[in-house]
Amino acid sequence: MNSTFSVYLRLGLDHILDLSGYDHILFVVALAALYTLHRWRHLLILVTAFTLGHSLTLALATLDMVRVDSGLVEFLIPLTILTTALLNIGETVLDPQLRETDIESRRVWQAKYVLAAAFGLIHGLGFSNFLRAVLGGEESLLLPLLAFNIGLEVGQIVILGVVLVLAEAATRTAVVSRRTWGLIVSALVVLITLTILF
Repeated sequence: MNSTFSVYLRLGLDHILDLSGYDHILFVVALAALYTLHRWRHLLILVTAFTLGHSLTLALATLDMVRVDSGLVEFLIPLTILTTALLNIGETVLDPQLRETDIESRRVWQAKYVLAAAFGLIHGLGFSNFLRAVLGGEESLLLPLLAFNIGLEVGQIVILGVVLVLAEAATRTAVVSRRTWGLIVSALVVLITLTILF
């Protein structure tokens, strides 16, 4: 049992950190682009919304309760990345100070959480295609599904940590402002994502 758990935990971790399948990494980078270490709580809530979404469809699709054409999923995933990065750019243009306290900003936060959860649903379908392929003859799907999902989360935390440390280093040393950092990272994500789509 423990060996099964560790195998699928490692598979989840390796899957999200695999640079050859960098689409999921790009999405997590896009989610984190406007954040620095002092705003980690906001980012944690945002990533939790994404996690809830992808955990749901990962479970449903892996258990064969939901089936979506893999070609459609592979098209939608880059669209979620592109949309997230473009929204980041829009937010920095419309709100140069990236305010966090007024009522309008709270509405923006709520919209972000809903959008992250919705995009998580799509990414969960993408994760499930991989997981279904490696499950093979496993008698029980519950343990592998749980372990794989935990592996994905650990991988996401690693990516977030790297992005936040880089953001902190860049903005603390006054190389760039927080706004400029967010614009640069989001613009790079847009450019890379366009190469996936086209």
